Amino acid sequence: MLTELRLTSLGVVADACLNLGPGLNALTGETGAGKTMLVAGLGLLLGARADASLVRSGEGRAVVQGRWDVGEGTRTLVEELGGSLDDGVELVSVRQVTAQGRSRAVIGGAAVPVSAAASLLGELATIHGQSEQVRLSSPERQREILDHYARPEALQRYRENYAEHRRLVEELTRLETEALERAREVDMLRHGLDEIATVGPRPGEDEDLAAEALRLADADHLKLLASQVQTALSGSEEDFELPSAVGLVGVARKTLRTLADQDPAAQDLANRLDDLGYVIDDLAQDIASYTADLVSDPVRLAAVADRRGELSQLTRKYGTTIDEVLAWAEESRDRLAELEGADERIDELREQVAELDRALTADAASITADRVAASKRLAKAAHAELQALALKHARLEFAVTAAPRGPHGADRVELMFTANPGSTPGPLGKVASGGELSRVRLALEVVLAGGTPGHTFVFDEVDAGVGGAVGLEIGRRLKRLARTSQVIVVTHLAQVAAFADQHFVIAKSSRGQVTTSDVTPLGEEDRAAELARMMSGTVDSSAAIEHATELLELASQG
Repeated sequence: MLTELRLTSLGVVADACLNLGPGLNALTGETGAGKTMLVAGLGLLLGARADASLVRSGEGRAVVQGRWDVGEGTRTLVEELGGSLDDGVELVSVRQVTAQGRSRAVIGGAAVPVSAAASLLGELATIHGQSEQVRLSSPERQREILDHYARPEALQRYRENYAEHRRLVEELTRLETEALERAREVDMLRHGLDEIATVGPRPGEDEDLAAEALRLADADHLKLLASQVQTALSGSEEDFELPSAVGLVGVARKTLRTLADQDPAAQDLANRLDDLGYVIDDLAQDIASYTADLVSDPVRLAAVADRRGELSQLTRKYGTTIDEVLAWAEESRDRLAELEGADERIDELREQVAELDRALTADAASITADRVAASKRLAKAAHAELQALALKHARLEFAVTAAPRGPHGADRVELMFTANPGSTPGPLGKVASGGELSRVRLALEVVLAGGTPGHTFVFDEVDAGVGGAVGLEIGRRLKRLARTSQVIVVTHLAQVAAFADQHFVIAKSSRGQVTTSDVTPLGEEDRAAELARMMSGTVDSSAAIEHATELLELASQG
């Protein structure tokens, strides 16, 4: 039950607090006084879309706070969200909207997503406003009402299976549609991999062969250059007097060794020159080996050219280097395995889709049976309510007909209505007047609410388009509903307000705002004056006061 609703800087409401009780709570006041803004504030608390235009002009944010008496089940849900209850039984919920349109929700002291707050508080309260009357004309809303009453056992499982079936069918369709393209890609990948396997390249082979080809092609020139280096290092066998690095260093080593024998300070120099001599000797030997290996080999040169030609066939198609070609081959093998597994996936998907088809067909039949059975019970219960609401000859039927399978089953649900005897019922949205629609909505809500004890129901101008004796019956229905649930009603009819357990008048001050001082709970004497105002537009008429007093006595008798 909602025990307190506090609004700050919300539209015309500057700062107001409404202390609500069990039973029927009526909110009245002149048009534009701000009654509906209280309902809008409660809507925000229950997760309605935040709108910066709701923030009072000149203020930075609007705040709505609700206090709820809740049970053990709600406490568990609050704790799962990280919040807690005051004194173990009272839940405080808050919704803030900034002037920039940003929104924040708090449950039990913990900041939570607005969707989480809406889910939790939606179990505690429901708002029925003017928009619900419009929605009632749609087959979708009519199906929701019937399902709320019927509660088909298979519906939740059906919805889950339907979503999975749709996902699998989309995947299957995509795989089947792409089959030709996939086959072409498989052929291309196999051809490429076969071509690479036939050549059998090794990592870095193209670079190695390029260097070898260069040596083979320039062998004579390279040998000449190497021979010149060898002569400079080791001398010439044809000219013994030609100086060489080995000979010159040898002379220098011998002389420096003599110097070191005479002056120990030169010993380090002699050692370093010895090391240099060893390096030059090793280098001379390596140059000789290099020169010996440089031979002209036209046969090998031709073989290298042929091999490079084979490799170039690959680098023109699959990469600029052999290493890139080998990387392409590795990726292509993985892709080929994936593509070749698609056919197996198609077979698997077809089997899964067929299995889900069978399950959906069975569950859809079960849902239809539940809806048909419940539709008769709901129509009968609503008919009894409509008779009491001065629609004695009205007929209300739920037409449940076969339809293509959808996310909610394989039925089309349409609410059929007629207010006149002998007339064939037609679609509710087309044949019902505004007043009739309002009474049909109330009749259905009273029946449906009977299965939700302890809930808070908010009705915003449920009496629109009716009056007189019908208003009295609406008041009686709301009073009856309030025996097991908390009911909050915004009304313009004295006949409805007369049945309230708590009656509040909302007024707007001369400054164009509503504060707590403008939200007034009424005693019995004040109630008679307010009802008189609602009926006659004045509180000074003794006749109106007398009529209002009689109305209160009538309401007290039920």
